[in-house]
Amino acid sequence: MKKHQIIILLSFFTIVSLGFISCNQNSNQNKGLSNEWFKAGNSPQSYEVGLDKSISQNGNNSSFIESKESKIQGFGTLMQTCSAKEYLGKKVKMSGFIKTEQVSDWVGMWLRIDPNNSPANKYFDNMSKNPIKGTTNWTKYEIVLDVPSNSNSLNFGVLISGTGKVWFDNLSFEIVGNSTEKFNDSINIEISKYISPKPTNLDFEN
Repeated sequence: MKKHQIIILLSFFTIVSLGFISCNQNSNQNKGLSNEWFKAGNSPQSYEVGLDKSISQNGNNSSFIESKESKIQGFGTLMQTCSAKEYLGKKVKMSGFIKTEQVSDWVGMWLRIDPNNSPANKYFDNMSKNPIKGTTNWTKYEIVLDVPSNSNSLNFGVLISGTGKVWFDNLSFEIVGNSTEKFNDSINIEISKYISPKPTNLDFEN
């Protein structure tokens, strides 16, 4: 695994565990976004996130992440965490539309599944092998992952590394079949009651 993939993966574990505290204490920093969405990353202070009512892929609004500094050694993300209950034992496809402007490093949509007793990087994709760079128009991107039957949460969003601006809109989740992997169905997991039961406000219209 490449060095920047490892750094970002480890950072995601930290931000997910601390994300709800950040969201509750700093919801006013989201500039119009619902509380399910929160800013995180290893350099969150270097980015502004919010709702853009003048640019959208389809509808009235989109969300954005924009750098606030001329040089940034790190990344920021706008993310959400929800229960994996509806997708257990299935293969799930996450889709979304992304537009970028003067991105110095790269942008990626990302999805991570958190199963118990599984390798940390096995159910994770942040488009690092197919990064978005520079200035691009609205384009649809997709990620497909297995959701082990002992999973407790889905974590997802869009990240930007370095400087620039990214908009994203109309995310969606679709079950595209049963998982092709074998999982230990005997593991008894307790899904947290403190996270959303499913992905919420994916078109940023609420």
